[in-house]
Amino acid sequence: MRRRRNLGRATALAVLVGLVGAAIATPVGAQEPPGSEEPATGPAWGPCPADVVAPQVVLQCAPVPVPLDYSDPDGEQIQIMVSRLASPKPEKRRGVLMLNQGGPGGSGLAFANDLVKRGLPAGVQESYDIIGFDTRGVGHSAPVSCGFTTDQDYLGNIPPYAADEAAVLEQAEIAKEVARRCTAHDENGHLRHVSTANVARDMDRIRAALGEEKASFLGFSYGSALGAAYASLFPDRADRVVLDSNVGDTHLDQDGIRRYALGAEQTFPDFARWAAARHETYGLGATPEEVRATYFTLAERLGREASGGVDGRVFRLATFVGLYGPTLYGRTAATWQSLLTGDTTPPPAPAPAPAPGPSPSPSDNAFSAFIATTCNDVEWPRDVASYQRAVAEDRKRFPVFGAASANVLPCAFWPHEPIEPPVEVLDKGPANVLLVQNRHDPVTPLRGAELLDEKFGDRSRLLVENGSGHGVYVGTGDSPCALNTTTTFLVGGQLPQEDVFCD
Repeated sequence: MRRRRNLGRATALAVLVGLVGAAIATPVGAQEPPGSEEPATGPAWGPCPADVVAPQVVLQCAPVPVPLDYSDPDGEQIQIMVSRLASPKPEKRRGVLMLNQGGPGGSGLAFANDLVKRGLPAGVQESYDIIGFDTRGVGHSAPVSCGFTTDQDYLGNIPPYAADEAAVLEQAEIAKEVARRCTAHDENGHLRHVSTANVARDMDRIRAALGEEKASFLGFSYGSALGAAYASLFPDRADRVVLDSNVGDTHLDQDGIRRYALGAEQTFPDFARWAAARHETYGLGATPEEVRATYFTLAERLGREASGGVDGRVFRLATFVGLYGPTLYGRTAATWQSLLTGDTTPPPAPAPAPAPGPSPSPSDNAFSAFIATTCNDVEWPRDVASYQRAVAEDRKRFPVFGAASANVLPCAFWPHEPIEPPVEVLDKGPANVLLVQNRHDPVTPLRGAELLDEKFGDRSRLLVENGSGHGVYVGTGDSPCALNTTTTFLVGGQLPQEDVFCD
């Protein structure tokens, strides 16, 4: 049973990572950081690394040197790996469009390929050289490691559901061990310099290396925080900025993580209505209320005894991931159905005995970069009792997922204080920020977009799509309103005069 449970956890981990798919002592502000002058030569473009798979497009890659510590711009340098999808019509090219797919923690080198596959409009491809990159600490950009191994009981970026105060204490010990391991594996001292502010500065170094006066930006999820930081640090160098599925600030803090529970609570009824309409197929309940009751019945049952490698906390996590979009509803419903009936797939035949000792986790770099960014961006509460109170509150307010997203993270035990305060969203500057948001989003609920819109003031416009899921622009929905408005802004520069609601 222990082996089967680990298989279930590994599967949920893989799904979560696949879908999800923060140097100076004074406040950051909008001042120009040192060392952002134009380089003497541009990037030396060549083939991308072998693990960058881009069958839809032809990408070129090149490293761009940046300071490890921007308070010491002439000190140690690291390499940021950058990819380029060149405009197919140079006569229509107007600049560069930098991308971020979210995370933080995932590679962005092949993200242009993903957008093209999803239907990135030809007008956008023609207007820009599309620039992807691995953020510092990730993939081919000076990757960091906390030394995660496959035998660890660590589910990733979102802590497990905590049924009571004792469960928070148990998770605190795991989080403390994770923070300790990160410190132990940080042999070169790079970990504490992985932050959203530094990634934004890296972006400006990339812009300068490309020989561009300005850079446009398209970011999703965590990419909204990165784009907000870039538009605030460099308001005169940010051209057209689209932030899709918004965190709510330039960093992810405890409030931002706890908003996952709000998003799950708002989005769950969409899945419940979908499943109720298909009750004859899946048997989860003939009404949304019955589907919701089924969810809690399963969660409580699996909390007592795992089934098919899935315990209660993995079930809640997998269901949360299943709310990322309607295209996942069928798989989620089928999983529930198998757990209800007990007709779970047996584990695969035993594999050959592995080498002695634990093996490195394939999620090590992604988890490590997420933890470093999140813990470095902002100071987190260090009192475990405060997490116990938060869990108790959110377990009642947001019963679907609240007792998970309020649980304790390694940031509570992070050995380093942030080098600088988080970037403050700048409301002074050009009106060039379009915030794109689904009405129901399990990860970055509408409230995050509203908060960011308030902070940007007259610089931003808010576009709300009356849809469900994580991500709006290109291939995630069928709204001509959202697609046309966003594309018109990226290609023609027309920011809506007022906020837009796409029904």
